[in-house]
Amino acid sequence: MSFQNLSGVEGDPTAKGSGNAATDKFKGEAVKSDTSKERANAIYTDLLAAIAEVAHKHQVTYDEYRVLKNWMIQVGEYGEWPLWLDVFVEHEIEEINYNRNSYTGTKGSIEGPYYVPNSPELPWKTEMPMREQDKAATPLVFKGQVTDVDGNGLGGATVELWHADEEGYYSQFAPGIPEWNLRGTIVTNENGEYEIKTLQPAPYQIPTDGPTGWFIESYGGHPWRPAHLHLRVKSPGYREITTQLYFQGGEWVENDVATAVKPELILEPKKDTETGYNLVEYPFALDKED
Repeated sequence: MSFQNLSGVEGDPTAKGSGNAATDKFKGEAVKSDTSKERANAIYTDLLAAIAEVAHKHQVTYDEYRVLKNWMIQVGEYGEWPLWLDVFVEHEIEEINYNRNSYTGTKGSIEGPYYVPNSPELPWKTEMPMREQDKAATPLVFKGQVTDVDGNGLGGATVELWHADEEGYYSQFAPGIPEWNLRGTIVTNENGEYEIKTLQPAPYQIPTDGPTGWFIESYGGHPWRPAHLHLRVKSPGYREITTQLYFQGGEWVENDVATAVKPELILEPKKDTETGYNLVEYPFALDKED
């Protein structure tokens, strides 16, 4: 077993550049928790015990242990810890927090490593910022309403939307793409409604030319994510929802590398007979803040 660059391309800038951009973005955020020393001790003790149990169960060799250390160094050097954690861990944390708080509103999903705050504010009925080449892709109209759990519209709520282009690249994490391409913060109308024209995204591979890709290759996995939209929905006094929405019948929906797909997050596109656009509707019901 080895976590060397299995593609044979040493130091390709795509994975490294994207990973470092994600890490730099995360480092710039002010993050903290109120975890007590007692709780931290309990978590760390259980984590180390779980690692020890796996090591003994599989009789891990010194060669395997050294490969792991080398790989962990490479993950840091490539800036891919946000990517690796978001792909393999975050979906569990999101589910735990939804269930722990007994929420009844719309479920969330993973944020992923490519969120950028403060995207341009757009009206409730709008078109996403995009290049001319993006306009040649299959158009998608995404519409719906933001409400409370009783169905009352939340006027002035914000719906942040971001997603990859047709080649699977995100603006600000790949070269040659305008800063706010396919990113926007839509403000709902007085009834909480929104209607957004964008493009139908395609499935894409997470970077395979870095440590996360080598990790997947080492166990015979695949690096594919199904086509999806990223959203963050907010309204004062209500729980913020971060989620991803997928497309019924799409490739990799049943076998997402990030295991983030949930039945309630799958859209059913319908063809608009007048415009020829794909049309999807999805409502968001927000729980009151605790």
